[in-house]
Amino acid sequence: MVLAIQPIRVVGGGLSAAAIAAVVALAVAAVLLAGLIRRAWAWSAGTVLQGALLLAGVLHWSLLALGVIFALVWAYALHVRRVILG
Repeated sequence: MVLAIQPIRVVGGGLSAAAIAAVVALAVAAVLLAGLIRRAWAWSAGTVLQGALLLAGVLHWSLLALGVIFALVWAYALHVRRVILG
């Protein structure tokens, strides 16, 4: 997510300080959750994180687009997990 700041800034216009802070905070949370993914609650927290990224779309339209893309990937990961674990 942090790597998306520059392309979003170039393509989407000016990002506010709040939007950049939201992206950085969400990226840090995503990295922390990635390290904790072996715990059952981390899957639910990851889903909440996707919702937070979608809500960040009110700060800039490109964050909503990024949130939709990541939410689709997350939904696929949840589907694969459910198929494998039963």
